[in-house]
Amino acid sequence: MITAYQYRLRLAKSQEAEIEIWLDMLRCQYNYLLADRFNWYEQNRCSINSCPLVCHLPTLRDNPDYFSQKKTLPQLKKDRQWYKAIHSNVLQDCVKRVDLAFKRYLKGDCNGRKSGRPRFKSKNSYRSLTFSAFSKNPIKGNKLNLPKFGWVKMVYHRPIPDGFKIKTATVTRKADGYYVTLSLQDDTIPSVIPVEQASNPIGIDMGLKSFLVKSDGTEIPIPQYYRKAQKRLKKIQKTVSRSKKGSNNRKKAVGRLGKAHKKVADTRKDFHFKTAKNLLDNHDLVAHEKLNIKGLAKTKMAKSVLDAGWGQFLSILSNKAENAGLVTVAVNPRNTSQNCSNCGKKVPKKLKDRIHSCPDCGYTEDRDTNAAINILKLAVGHPVGNKAYRVSEALAGVGKKPTLNL
Repeated sequence: MITAYQYRLRLAKSQEAEIEIWLDMLRCQYNYLLADRFNWYEQNRCSINSCPLVCHLPTLRDNPDYFSQKKTLPQLKKDRQWYKAIHSNVLQDCVKRVDLAFKRYLKGDCNGRKSGRPRFKSKNSYRSLTFSAFSKNPIKGNKLNLPKFGWVKMVYHRPIPDGFKIKTATVTRKADGYYVTLSLQDDTIPSVIPVEQASNPIGIDMGLKSFLVKSDGTEIPIPQYYRKAQKRLKKIQKTVSRSKKGSNNRKKAVGRLGKAHKKVADTRKDFHFKTAKNLLDNHDLVAHEKLNIKGLAKTKMAKSVLDAGWGQFLSILSNKAENAGLVTVAVNPRNTSQNCSNCGKKVPKKLKDRIHSCPDCGYTEDRDTNAAINILKLAVGHPVGNKAYRVSEALAGVGKKPTLNL
């Protein structure tokens, strides 16, 4: 199991200056390696499907991949002596980033989704570096030993449990200072319980009226952190737009704007963590919809959808459940709001209709609660139209499937 702990760094001014020098050198090396990839790509491809019989063919060279570009690092240190100050693993991580960005551009990720053309990094866009080699005891008190950089102070608010091994440490420059993210490995993973043995399952329906509604009828209100901070953000943004480009006043205003946005993001993330913990403390199976968040973010509800942060919350929920040996199940949201959770009949409703009332069985319930019950039924293996699986059984969380009365 791989998990990550983040701590804030308390760097001295000399250490901050050294980090900035390292980031600038890594940015230059990233841009150089990316340009080398682009040069090979342009020289070894043809934009048309046929060529004349007599034409000039450039001298082809091997494809610059991760291993070939990594072999150029020793020569880089000989030609440019100042690169010797950077640890070799940090330079190798820079090569790895170039390789990953170019592969996603040409081949796509594991799901086949391709990214756009990689961009050259500006001074403010290359903000992190990764260490991957540590001594046996890299942490002493509130200090962390970074290879070839030295000891740095950090706010050690969360002790690392015994048995965890530090794999990597990523130092990131953010709007309000520097942070280090420790990637930890723990081999003591609890076994995940089977879905059939879940004793206290729950279904949740994500929404914009409430953040989520549980299948037992309880709901969690939506905080809307961004909308509450809009007035303050608008005022700071106006100061930035009225400042002269390149001036010190503009840099200060940009810094204030970044801190304001980071505060909104941090409070939203804290809310997501606390909500996920509350769900997993009380339930061993959480069923939710498999939402198309990217599609919803292109509609008129984009600001509200992004302010809710459903994607971040569901990612946190699944990761925390896996670490605790619990289960999260994503189900198809098709007709979960339309079908009756008591008899299974489809009852068409518009978005403004917030009460579900079935004309066949007379079951009446809140629209979101009805959808959450349907989500739970789908997660535990019962179709929505199964008449033998009633609401009381869904709320009771019975693990075994009931016999069907055909």
